[in-house]
Amino acid sequence: MEFQHVIFSIAIILLLGLLASKLFKKIKLPGLLGMLVLGIVIGPYVLNLIDPAILNISGDLRAIALIIILLRAGFGIHMETLRKVGSSAVKMSFIPDVIEGLTVMFVAHYLLGLPFIEAGMLGFVIAAVSPAVIVPQMLSFIKRRMGTKKGIPLIILTGASVDDVVSITIFSIFLGLYGGQQVNYLLAIASIPIQFALGILFGLIVAVLLVYLFKHFNIRNTEKTLIILASAILLKNLGDALSSIIPIAALVGVMVIGFVILERMPELGAQISDKFDKIWIFAEILLFVLVGAQVNIYLAASFALIGIIIITIGLMARSAGVYLSLIGSNLNMEEKIFCIIAYIPKATVQAAIGGIPLAMGVASGQLILAIAVIAIIFTAPLGAFGVSLYGEKVLKPEN
Repeated sequence: MEFQHVIFSIAIILLLGLLASKLFKKIKLPGLLGMLVLGIVIGPYVLNLIDPAILNISGDLRAIALIIILLRAGFGIHMETLRKVGSSAVKMSFIPDVIEGLTVMFVAHYLLGLPFIEAGMLGFVIAAVSPAVIVPQMLSFIKRRMGTKKGIPLIILTGASVDDVVSITIFSIFLGLYGGQQVNYLLAIASIPIQFALGILFGLIVAVLLVYLFKHFNIRNTEKTLIILASAILLKNLGDALSSIIPIAALVGVMVIGFVILERMPELGAQISDKFDKIWIFAEILLFVLVGAQVNIYLAASFALIGIIIITIGLMARSAGVYLSLIGSNLNMEEKIFCIIAYIPKATVQAAIGGIPLAMGVASGQLILAIAVIAIIFTAPLGAFGVSLYGEKVLKPEN
């Protein structure tokens, strides 16, 4: 009977997820907003139609969806374009995140009276931008060659993908400080570039092995796609397993896999990219419906006003960080505003780590989770809608 409940839940998620996405697109709203709303409605806090067994593995399913997003991102990056936007993408990967996280930390300390360590946890839970929202939209612009002459979608795509790793790392530092661990936070922050370097190295090793395999053995493209996905999942698990010994930015390595295969085998890379586009249709529904199902709307409602004030101040700081990152680039003011809007949405990291402080017994854990939930509800639809609307207006098609 339990198996039937699981199957019923998956069927409900897929069928209603597709329907919700189509309906929201019909009224000129992002499809992902429809899936988020559906997740809230059929989740445990409203209709409770999703089997607990699905919710228990929700984190793993969302992680697989995130891996698919980053593989798609890797297959969307060309070396020539990356060279053009390299410095802007690097600055966009950490400056907005750090400025927003620190701003939220200080605002939460003074408005809510949180100790600095707990306020720091909140700051860097909130700070991460959502690749789940941003990457698919940027890939759509790249495929239609909109804004690609200046590499605008690529700047956002690469910056947003790395931004998460920065946020999670600094959040982990604050969590360690709260737990009384002997954390040398200066050393921990200094280790971030090493984590990225190791992530790139491990991704490169996996990619080179896959390229060798694909060149020397006759394997169907569908099977190659599954091998790449499985390899990326194993790389992510390896990063998690080694995190206590030597932290590795495994998610960056996942992106590198797609990038290297595309560079070494361009024709295959384009075909595999199309395969992942099809897999994403399934993964997207699971990701956003399950993110919505995590949202406790009653908890969020109790902190709604103060949460929105803090998030808004944080977004203003992030916007300043984006503008600062793009100084010296060849983007005009409208294009810079587009980049600011693209860095608004939050969903993936907030859903993944928003509940960790509460689970670890942090005094303000309930508050941190509530504001993380508000950030998803408030910014994901706002950012997705803004990117879709303003991007079509501002990004010039490349001939």
